[in-house]
Amino acid sequence: MGKALIIVDVQNDFCEGGSLAVDGGAAVAAALAAHVRDHPGEYDAVVATQDWHIDPGTHFSSEPDFVDSWPRHCVAGTPGADLHPALATALPPGRIDAFFRKGRYEAAYSGFEGRLAAPEADDAPEPGPTHRAPGVPLARWLADRGIDEVEIAGIATDHCVRATALAAVDAGLTTAVLAPLTAAVSPDNARAVFDELRRAGVQIHAD
Repeated sequence: MGKALIIVDVQNDFCEGGSLAVDGGAAVAAALAAHVRDHPGEYDAVVATQDWHIDPGTHFSSEPDFVDSWPRHCVAGTPGADLHPALATALPPGRIDAFFRKGRYEAAYSGFEGRLAAPEADDAPEPGPTHRAPGVPLARWLADRGIDEVEIAGIATDHCVRATALAAVDAGLTTAVLAPLTAAVSPDNARAVFDELRRAGVQIHAD
């Protein structure tokens, strides 16, 4: 079987200077690029998830509570939704095998809510009863390639990394989080998040 690295939401808006910046986001981007370069044979696939918001309802707020509502961020097709250049430009073209976009019309914290982005195409659906986007879901894409183990890193530890790791366990995947390659919205909560993930069956790699 196979092993994949899931890079969660290492996007401009989540790094320093972005509309919803997480301290340490740019450093995580650079460290992840180095990690991928330094482990050329470790992963059978490397994928990246992206928040890709069009109209996510109350997920955006002019008076956010930073729990369920947030400032506008990662709007589809804007520079804020792009991968941070410390990651995107530090890897050779094609080193990230696939991109999975999530949250067009909903909050969508887990990368497993994402669907495969179509190259050079507008993959945004028209608004409708379900707002279902085209593209293969992440879990199916991994299964089709015989992936049964994933390592997860990115932004933010206490939100999208957490949700993606829990969803990976639910999908039956052997799951680990690379703790040094994450950054948290609330760093004081990181230990509690890691404890929760361990109880759910997620391995936490501290090195």
